[in-house]
Amino acid sequence: MLRLRAVCPFSWRMFQFRPYSCEPLISQMNKCTDEEQLFDLIEKNKAILSEKQLGCGFNILWQFQKQKTSSLKNVECIRNHPQFLTLLNLTTSKMEFLKDSTLVNVLYITQKFAVEAHDPLVEALVTEAWRRMERFDIDVLSKFSSCLADQHLYFSPLMGKIADIVNRNLETIQDLRSLSVLMVSISSLISQRFQEQLVNKTELLFDSIDSSQVITARRIVQFLRNIKYSYYPLLERCNKVFLSNANHLDLESISKILTLYHSLQFHSFEFIIMAKKRLTEMIPLFSQPASFVKLFVALGPLAGPEEKKQLKSTILLMSEELTSQQALAVMGAMEEMESRNSHLIKRIASILHKNLDNYKPVELLKITQALIFLHFRSKELFVKLQELLLSYLKISVIPSEICILVCAISMLPSPHLDEAGISRIEAVLPQCDLSDLNGFATSVLRWIEYDHMYLDSNTGKQLKLLQKLDHYAHQRLQNCNDLNLLWEELRSLKGDWFADSLLEETVATLQRLMDEINYINVARIASFISRTNYLSTLLLDRIASVVIQQIEKIHPFAVLAVILPFSILNYDPPQRDEFFGTCIQHLNSYLGLLDPLKLVFLGFSLATLQYFPEDLLKAIFNIKFLARLDSQLELLCSSLNMRVQFRLMELNRAVCLECPEYQIPWFHDRFCQQQYNKDIGSMNGAQQQIYKMLAEVLGGINFVKASVLTPYYHTIGFECILDKRKKPLPYESHNITLGKLPEMHWGSNTQIVGSRLPPGAERIALEFLDPRAFCRNIPHLKGKSAMKKRHLEILGYRVIQIPLFEWNSMALSTKDARMDYLREHIFGEGHCGKRSCHCREGYSM
Repeated sequence: MLRLRAVCPFSWRMFQFRPYSCEPLISQMNKCTDEEQLFDLIEKNKAILSEKQLGCGFNILWQFQKQKTSSLKNVECIRNHPQFLTLLNLTTSKMEFLKDSTLVNVLYITQKFAVEAHDPLVEALVTEAWRRMERFDIDVLSKFSSCLADQHLYFSPLMGKIADIVNRNLETIQDLRSLSVLMVSISSLISQRFQEQLVNKTELLFDSIDSSQVITARRIVQFLRNIKYSYYPLLERCNKVFLSNANHLDLESISKILTLYHSLQFHSFEFIIMAKKRLTEMIPLFSQPASFVKLFVALGPLAGPEEKKQLKSTILLMSEELTSQQALAVMGAMEEMESRNSHLIKRIASILHKNLDNYKPVELLKITQALIFLHFRSKELFVKLQELLLSYLKISVIPSEICILVCAISMLPSPHLDEAGISRIEAVLPQCDLSDLNGFATSVLRWIEYDHMYLDSNTGKQLKLLQKLDHYAHQRLQNCNDLNLLWEELRSLKGDWFADSLLEETVATLQRLMDEINYINVARIASFISRTNYLSTLLLDRIASVVIQQIEKIHPFAVLAVILPFSILNYDPPQRDEFFGTCIQHLNSYLGLLDPLKLVFLGFSLATLQYFPEDLLKAIFNIKFLARLDSQLELLCSSLNMRVQFRLMELNRAVCLECPEYQIPWFHDRFCQQQYNKDIGSMNGAQQQIYKMLAEVLGGINFVKASVLTPYYHTIGFECILDKRKKPLPYESHNITLGKLPEMHWGSNTQIVGSRLPPGAERIALEFLDPRAFCRNIPHLKGKSAMKKRHLEILGYRVIQIPLFEWNSMALSTKDARMDYLREHIFGEGHCGKRSCHCREGYSM
């Protein structure tokens, strides 16, 4: 025996410390039914635990954890358990012997148990993984990248190294599940070229994943959101995965997907309908605030009246249990729902008030915006908000955060910024991008307006600050040499300061960089131009050229954005027919897939350009489509709902008037009557003055009508009739009190007006057009006003459109000059005379 012991000391030692049970330790671990049994095994065998057994112990703990309902409480218990600390210490001592997969898996699980990033084991695991990283297979590398992302190390050299490994090995990667994890993790670091390569690789591998891979599809959408790229082919394919697994999507998944779609401005009518149905079914299932708040936020904006009532009543009952973050989420959802439930608003506002000290600057801005939008008034709450915002402003050094604070302060009922606040803004101006500068300028303009009302003495300082903002913004535009970087700063710019101070310089910069416009960014640039109302023929011609040359690479979903600026600005590019024909042809096979809202807006945009594709109109004007549209309208906020209805009406009117051969019926009588009844009011002072002048020019008040409603419900400022000798004809009954608009008597309103006139007579429509009818930079009539002119002419009118900037010019500063002007336009040869308003050709209206 002694001889055997001397010959085999290692075997003897193993035999001596073998556990009481002869069954292998890993098998015993796998039979444990709870954490305590596992920890007992670890305690008894800690002296002999191998690296494989350590890895198994962590895995089993994590399996137990995933089965828990109250996971947060359990995490804390496990993390503080003595044997969990034993596991951590033993793993640290055996680090170099762990397999690559075990090493990363242990790191992953320790993070799930909320072990701090500065814990010695976590630091050691990350360091060891960094050392081995080049040899990791794709699955291990993806899990390691996820661990780093959990530590918010998105911009670390370590994540950069992972991005480099992925870049070098991209051609050989065949596992889309692991690649999707890596894409999300490294998305903050990669170049545009690398982004495109990853998108292309994802498309190639997409069919290799199982149709049930919702998580992989969700990561792909998250990656597109992270790189701010609404790549429709991939979004469509991911959307099909979500729809085919609708019955398996839980609240977390639906909520996340809706948020991602909103960020990407990707609209899927089918997904929204499915989400609404699934979420509505979940209402009775959640009784805990954490889950119900998530449901409230996801379903609230989609819900119908009954569901909204149920959601609000339930959240009101839970309101006393809400945390500060839950209350913030509820308030944001109420803003999106346009809620007017004063009792609930007051209850949630009181929770926000109690927790104001715990919110970050961006959260304080959200609170301020929501409270203002919901018309909530509380002097005490707003005073506390202002104190907090000013205290943050005194210590903040980050430009974007300072911008957020200043914006929130400016929205308060009594905004005030002292010299210290102004100095804080001035200090960060050289570091600001255009978005921050625009935010500051919008806030300063609010202060100037407020101070002007209350005769405050700070206006001079604010005007000087505004000048500095102008200087830095122009400087930034002049130094910009990358169109895509410029777009990132321009995408959210709006407001008076941008339009008045920066727009011209911005367009000049875009023109300087327009050779960089391609199939990827053409829709973005077109969308920006649509928002500006600035007619740049150079940019629009470049957009048309890119579309014609690269149409096969442009997704049909992006065609509306491309067409929109031409429609709004009423501009025909040199290759008009080729450009619009190419766009329409590219859309034809997708008409059944386009979102109903987009199809309506697309049809209207083409109608303003005098394009009426028969296939498109048939896709819109049929019972099945209109039923789908009605269903979708129920999901929209009131303002967007009304906008869609107006566009459908205007498209219906355009088709009836300009393409009667299509025999599409007019079905908007009731809608138009309701809208007109809402809009009846009194003439303002300027309209009364014009009305008197026209009566004088025409020979009496009974020779002119004000606020006339035509067939198909166009409204005209003033109308008169001339016989064949250009003599005014009186109206038979003309009971009108000066300043009051006439009452309307409804009947069949689609008969052509001119058919009732005496032979040779003409009906004249006089329209006084405000600046909104024209492009911002030149007196060129925009699309809607040009279309209205066409329609009135079809209805038998001679149309005289008079720009208000011409009517109010120095040349027409006297009554006599204006009277002569009206006579010249109404009676003069050629109808419009020298000062005629411009028509569609060239730059004339």
